[in-house]
Amino acid sequence: MKKLLTLTLTLVLALVLVANQASAQQFSKRKQYNSVGVSLNAMNYFGDIVPKPSITSLRFAATRPNLGLSFTRRFAPRISARGTLAYGRITGDDAKAADDTDPDAKYRFNRNMNFRNDIVELSGVGIFDLIENRNNYLKRPDFVPYVFAGVSLFHHNPKAQDANGNFVALQPLGTEGQRANGEGTYGLWQVSIPFGGGVRYKLNKSFDLGFEIGWRKTFTDYLDDVSGNFAPDEQLLTDQARYFGRGITRSQSGEFASFTTPGQMRGKSNEDDWYIVTGFSLNYILAPRVKSPKFR
Repeated sequence: MKKLLTLTLTLVLALVLVANQASAQQFSKRKQYNSVGVSLNAMNYFGDIVPKPSITSLRFAATRPNLGLSFTRRFAPRISARGTLAYGRITGDDAKAADDTDPDAKYRFNRNMNFRNDIVELSGVGIFDLIENRNNYLKRPDFVPYVFAGVSLFHHNPKAQDANGNFVALQPLGTEGQRANGEGTYGLWQVSIPFGGGVRYKLNKSFDLGFEIGWRKTFTDYLDDVSGNFAPDEQLLTDQARYFGRGITRSQSGEFASFTTPGQMRGKSNEDDWYIVTGFSLNYILAPRVKSPKFR
């Protein structure tokens, strides 16, 4: 996945540089235009509570909806910039993701973690069209593939379900002993790098239909509140911290007798969590105002 990120960002940068050179010729401001859009997406995540202990593993049944509003400005024949405000949810559940008959997954099945995380994201990306349009919006191509990359700020708040079915915010609890050992808990405001690609289809002179897939490279391993090792009881300061930190495992006997002892691996701390947004958008073009020439 890291190689995919590097290759994608390198490709986007190279294409933008080529586009800047190709756009050295005048692109009339009268051909520039804005558009607004709405998107309906599917949201998934890569992390510790997935079917396989791999950053590329995800559980499609855990897909949840994501909604977005966007504003796009076209600056050049191939280059646009887009700002988006989106809201969506990611989820994970060891009981559904991990196979208790799989030697590589049965410990995570008995770990029995679950979470859901509502994410609000504000992003800004640059878009590079693979097919240029040197005309105005009325003569834009019918079908345009594109790639994009940028930066986003997002707020998240992982929660888990207790024995009574109530969802409890996990970050304040310090489920890996963060509150007691002085490290402090993870931040609920984070930055990510969105990148990906998509296609736009011209429905009529005013509307485009789009399909897009975008990855989010985050810099936190706590979208699911699971990262490090099991903490000792004295570092879990409340009953809820102990319950969610290590007390909800299915078995404490046999081969799992020492599974949750302090220092045992609770999560895979050497890889940050990711999330992915895939879906459709409908964009309405705001026709630029045509200024009439002044006569004297």
